[in-house]
Amino acid sequence: MARRLRFNGTGSGGGSCPAVHEDLDTRDVIVHGPRLTDSADIAQLQHLDEHEIPIVVPRNTLIDFGPKDRDTEPRILDPQTFAGMFENFQHSAWHLEMRKGYAVDRATDTYAQFLRDETPKWDMNSDWARTISAKTQDGAHVGRVRIVDNPPTEGQRYLLAHAEHNAELGEDVRNMWRHDAYAVNLPDEDFWIFDSHIVALCQWDDDDNLTGVELISEPARVNQYNRLRDAALHYATPYKDFVAALAAKEE
Repeated sequence: MARRLRFNGTGSGGGSCPAVHEDLDTRDVIVHGPRLTDSADIAQLQHLDEHEIPIVVPRNTLIDFGPKDRDTEPRILDPQTFAGMFENFQHSAWHLEMRKGYAVDRATDTYAQFLRDETPKWDMNSDWARTISAKTQDGAHVGRVRIVDNPPTEGQRYLLAHAEHNAELGEDVRNMWRHDAYAVNLPDEDFWIFDSHIVALCQWDDDDNLTGVELISEPARVNQYNRLRDAALHYATPYKDFVAALAAKEE
């Protein structure tokens, strides 16, 4: 079905391109104008997909005829679409893990091996392992801070063991006691930050299944999450030191 488009305006006196239209149902903005063709200019563009066409629009045209209000409806991705973000980030991906356990972990063979007191056999050829190792080998930073209860839950103990696998992929893994996390005002939110400008706020059901992901790109909100990341990294302990301290405590 065709979109219902509203013509917002054009910067050209004769009504020709470039111009701005708005979808009345989705509030998407459609812009058309002269195509950018210089290869040196195109080479400087970031996040340009092979199916996308860059165009040139005067700044004042966007200011005059673009929407002035921010869309307050949250943008929710399904888990499959969210998974694609790990293919597309450029510089960094960072995760604050606040939950007591994850259903996706409990469904793995390595979780069953862990429960049998066996050494888990980590799969270095899984889609996740290949994706993350390729990113870190190319210079990207991937890290996480995992919050741990006292005493640790079964799922958290599994992740303490799993940190070895994360480290093999080039990740920076740290841990922090939950009471310490609350002391520095970390929220009960589980989220990823991609390239320091996109936050993916994870949504879970009561059985620890990921049901959706809210994307946050508003600069002020993203900066809040970046500050939470900085605090978590400052106070968290590298996983090897945390595991050693926990073992000594439980002797």
